[in-house]
This record gives sequence, structure tokens and C-alpha cells, in this order.
Amino acid sequence: MSTSPDSDDLLGNGRTREHEPRSGHPPVSAAAARARVSEVLLRAGLGLDTPSVADALLVTSELVTNAIRHGGGVTAFRAVVAEDLLSLSIGDASPLVPAARTGTVERPGGFGWPLVQRLAERVECRTHSDGKTISTVLRLS
Repeated sequence: MSTSPDSDDLLGNGRTREHEPRSGHPPVSAAAARARVSEVLLRAGLGLDTPSVADALLVTSELVTNAIRHGGGVTAFRAVVAEDLLSLSIGDASPLVPAARTGTVERPGGFGWPLVQRLAERVECRTHSDGKTISTVLRLS
């Protein structure tokens, strides 16, 4: 899966220490995705009890849930910690980019995408021939 051009050097200074999950298969649920991100954070020496980590896990849940509900499932998943940044990329099978919407009684929801945009330092959506990839960068400190 492609990521942003500077994914190998998230800070632009050549100092990265990547920590990725070992499994190459995309997670099949939001819980599985959170477990993968938690593993990456722990391997990077980060605790799981900070507000910024809670935000990162919430963004993970929202993006994976949206990929499952609206995008035909998760087709790609990557979580990398470099310095104090989490780079998270999630691919799905739909080329339609997320759009904010207002929930109704008949169709509740609409809070996830604005929440992702608010919590992430950077959000990028890219469409490609077999769907789209949403990449985010979240500060962990």
C-alpha cells in the first residue's frame, strides 16, 4: 500500500524508528485493528494510558469501522510509530471518499469522519483503481 511521500521519514529529519505489527493480513474488525495498533505502540515503548493514545485508538476504530460499513471491508492496514508520531493507513474497496453528514433518527451516525479530522494532525484520502486509502498522522505526545 502506498502512503504519503514522506512516510519513511515522518519528521523530515531522517530519524525514524519504525514499529509495525507482524501480521500481514488486514484486521477484520475494529477491535482487531485496535489490538494491532496497541501492539505497535507497546513495541515502540509507549504506554496505553495517555489521552493521545486513546485518540489514536479511537481514530483506528472509526476508520476501520467506516471501511467495513461503507467501503466493502479493510483491504490494507499499516500502523507505524516514528518518534512521537503514529502513521496509520487503511485501505478499502470503495473509491468514494468520506463525507461529513448529519445523522437522523432514521439514519443515525455522522460523527466519525469529523472526529478523525479533528484528532489527526494530518489526513489524506487517495483513490486508486481498487478503492481508496486513508492515511492519518497522529501526535502521541
